[in-house]
Amino acid sequence: MQKTSVVALAFSGGLDTSYCVPRLAERGLSVHTVFVNTGGTTPDQCAAIRAQAMAVGAVEHHEVDARALVFDRFVRVLIQANVLRGEVYPLSVAAERTQQAISVIEVARQIGATAVAHGSTGAGNDQIRFDIALRVLAPELEIITPIREESLAREQAIAYLTARNLPVPAKSGDFSINRGLWGTTWGGGWTHDTWAAPPAELLDPPADAPAAHDRVIRWVEGVPVALDHAELPGHEIVDRLSDICAASGIGHGIHVGETALGIKGRIGFEAGAALVLIGAHRELEKMVLTKWQSFWKDQLGRFYGDRLHEGHYFDPTLRDIEAMVASSQRRVTGETRVRIAPGRFLVTGATSPFSMLDRAVATYGEENLLWTGDEARAFARVGAIPELLAMRAAARGEGES
Repeated sequence: MQKTSVVALAFSGGLDTSYCVPRLAERGLSVHTVFVNTGGTTPDQCAAIRAQAMAVGAVEHHEVDARALVFDRFVRVLIQANVLRGEVYPLSVAAERTQQAISVIEVARQIGATAVAHGSTGAGNDQIRFDIALRVLAPELEIITPIREESLAREQAIAYLTARNLPVPAKSGDFSINRGLWGTTWGGGWTHDTWAAPPAELLDPPADAPAAHDRVIRWVEGVPVALDHAELPGHEIVDRLSDICAASGIGHGIHVGETALGIKGRIGFEAGAALVLIGAHRELEKMVLTKWQSFWKDQLGRFYGDRLHEGHYFDPTLRDIEAMVASSQRRVTGETRVRIAPGRFLVTGATSPFSMLDRAVATYGEENLLWTGDEARAFARVGAIPELLAMRAAARGEGES
């Protein structure tokens, strides 16, 4: 008897991956679903995802808790490099998709799969992120993508499941919602019209938001290690801060930018913990890094975010940038205080044993012990020379014309 081929399907419990299970089974494949928990999912939701997988025909369901891996491998660097795509969006999905691909490959090898599958469409970034990771790390495995191969619309997937009396996941309409450790994104509906505003829950803080209050974050070498003096693993700090921010309606935004395929895209997002942590980290850095450390780290951080966003985490250049970023963080140690208020936050204080803001030496705009007034006058006189020469050369040129 011929042995049935095994496929490991990256499974989210949503409409597209629910469709993939019976569709792959129709091809004679033994379908193992793999849910990689990268955050933002409660135990009850994990149980519901397992139940959905089995209900639509999975032979076996596998769950991987990858929250700590996401923080240690990706989020740590995104914080240290202050990565905000388009200066607003903290890459809530890109890093998690890469980790999901890595974890699915690990399960595929454990179960002896000959193929891996995912439910990405042919229009978005996720297909690129999955495919690149799969080809780089597991070139021996076939990649199967039913939704992309069939150019399937959401309405068709719903009709397919309904016709076979299989459960259709809730909220399978216009929106695609991705929840993870580093934030939640919305695609579809209003995001397709660049003049359309988001719904009220993305614009206004909750009516019952708590009054303004302070939170203290402790940092060691650019990594958050404690929240309100409670030492926690990084991913737990993000989880707790996410809940705090959600209660106050902090972290909502809209991002428009280039996709991996070269077209423009628009999404809504909620990423309160990411924005607070990056904002607090940046303020701490300002005190301990030199001007040119900050400048070059910002340039490389922007490039790092772009490559990660487009699925190229395995480019060796990113390892080089990670090394530079890690070196820059050796003195980014201290505490930051953040005021949390309905719909907004503000970093109100920062302290570090490595601060270069030394009142014993100089106070900006008032007094200093490092130079005299005559020395400052000479510095300004010499500093003006390049521009003075340029102005004179321009004047000569205009006089000759």
